[in-house]
Amino acid sequence: MVSLVTMARVMVAGLVVSGLATGPADADARRTPRSAPAPVSVPTVEGPIPGSAPGDPSSPDVRDTYPWMSTNVNLAARGYVEQEFYLSGTADAYNATGGLLATDVPYRTRIIVRRPAHQATFNGTVLAEWQNVTAGYDLDALWSPSQITRSGYAWVGISAQRVGVGQLRGWSPARYGDLDVTGGGRFTADELSYDIFSQAAKAIRTRGGTAPLDRLKVDTVLAIGASQSAGRMTVYYDAVLPQIESVFDGFATIVGPAPTRAGSEPVFQVLSETDVRSPVRPADSDRFRRWEVAGAAHSGWAGQEYRRPLLVRDLGSAPEYNCDQPPFSRVPLSHVLAAAYEHLTRWAEHGVAPPTAPPLLVNPDGTKVRDELGLAQGGIRLSQVAAPTALNTGDNSGESFCRLFGTHVPFDQTRLKQLYRLQALYVAAVAKADADNLRKGYLLPADAAQNLKDATTVDFGGRASPRLGES
Repeated sequence: MVSLVTMARVMVAGLVVSGLATGPADADARRTPRSAPAPVSVPTVEGPIPGSAPGDPSSPDVRDTYPWMSTNVNLAARGYVEQEFYLSGTADAYNATGGLLATDVPYRTRIIVRRPAHQATFNGTVLAEWQNVTAGYDLDALWSPSQITRSGYAWVGISAQRVGVGQLRGWSPARYGDLDVTGGGRFTADELSYDIFSQAAKAIRTRGGTAPLDRLKVDTVLAIGASQSAGRMTVYYDAVLPQIESVFDGFATIVGPAPTRAGSEPVFQVLSETDVRSPVRPADSDRFRRWEVAGAAHSGWAGQEYRRPLLVRDLGSAPEYNCDQPPFSRVPLSHVLAAAYEHLTRWAEHGVAPPTAPPLLVNPDGTKVRDELGLAQGGIRLSQVAAPTALNTGDNSGESFCRLFGTHVPFDQTRLKQLYRLQALYVAAVAKADADNLRKGYLLPADAAQNLKDATTVDFGGRASPRLGES
């Protein structure tokens, strides 16, 4: 996942490529927002594409028989299905400042859908994720199986960017070889991505026939994106959305930037400790909320563990990292996101704004204020931080993406007994912290119950075992 500096470079590159693609005079002439909102087209939908789970050994290439990064979660046991669809049509091209570069450019892409099998278990809300491509392939960054399936959401991953679609084409030419989001190479800086994202939302709202959600009745569609994708969605909201039909009911920008424009659609920004680097913040408003989570990492343990076997299956191996500190914070950002999605749905449907949250305490130089254990102060403090059994932070350093992984250093027996003396007192501290977060609206009951269950597994007779709820 990328830094704001890298994101800025991508945006600049987009402007340069856009100018080259259309010619300088044409580009300058078109960098004027539309005078009236343009309607968003409904794309052609094909699917479900045959093969929805890994494992047809009779295929010449087993990759052709299932979607990229198909989940290994037993969705049927949860009353869910996974299906893939192709979307095609023509899209408009925009640069990073909202300039209209071209209209009616042909494209063809795919979406991956994980949804309740029946209307009775669907909560009516779709989480439409702009797939993150920083790793060089589509990443289900915000697919959190436990929280999403138990609440009855539908989740849709949208392949909108050249890097992700290009990797798909190479991974399975038979399945993805005719996908293209560049207009035949004319727009290689993702100028079509904004309109493709919008058109996917229109497809999501259709019913029957080849509709991605079959006959499920959709009440609310939330646009969600993490890190690099949050940056793309910020451009979308600030520069493109004012010119087009509104197709999303709310926006969740996770571990990344948030829009600065005051629009009619509510925006919820949730940041890990990693992402907070300045004491200066935008103010909450009647259309904007910002939450910061102490101890959580930009890319933590749960996501890494979920994706590892999928990458081994689909790429042959998963990356290993040699970080300066033990990596992967186990503070479960997914717990806070589960609460945030419920608040954002209520906000979009009924105008009920989410609760505010205290910011992390940040020194003037951008470092976090920490206690004697090394834990960040302020912010939303889940029980994994308020009643810790390990040092979890959002900071790390070293090779590659290490700076995004945070740290996790379990406390030894001596430290645990210094903090709690008895396991019963520790369990009580977890219950107290979770009760406080439930009351404030930062945590859902199911996650609090799991935290309490996991607290009973911590071994006070030896080295602390990892809390299962730290996921």
